[in-house]
Amino acid sequence: MSDSRKLIEVKVERIIPASPEELFDGWLDSNIPGTTWNAAEKFILDAKVDGLFYWLLKGTAHYGRFTEMERPNKMQHTWVSPNTSGLESKVTLTFTKQGDSTLMSLVHSGLPDTPEARGHERGWNYFLGIYCEQFGSGSRAQYRFEDAHPEARKK
Repeated sequence: MSDSRKLIEVKVERIIPASPEELFDGWLDSNIPGTTWNAAEKFILDAKVDGLFYWLLKGTAHYGRFTEMERPNKMQHTWVSPNTSGLESKVTLTFTKQGDSTLMSLVHSGLPDTPEARGHERGWNYFLGIYCEQFGSGSRAQYRFEDAHPEARKK
């Protein structure tokens, strides 16, 4: 029996004044705001092929397995959460040198076409915006969950 659910993809990009190596390594550093790991209330991160991650934010668990690590150009991992309706989706990050900067692309594919899953676009834009600030302006902005999820303020 085939699965006839419609799937969507979210793509977010930023040009960041840093090298691919700095951005690749920085993305895996839980001390840098803008990474999902920095925002975690609890997390486990084993950043290698077949390594697992577990990320808890506002009581919502996210988890997955790294499937590709090609430093400094690409990393890929699965992504499962209640917002994916429990389906395994895929996050692919690429880092492409552009002069003195890097084009950082994040593609989250295999998401169900639901309001919760479509919310990943807002979340990823928020995280990459903060991440870009860390290397661009050096502002070291503080992470605020409510900025990425205004509906959470109502709870």
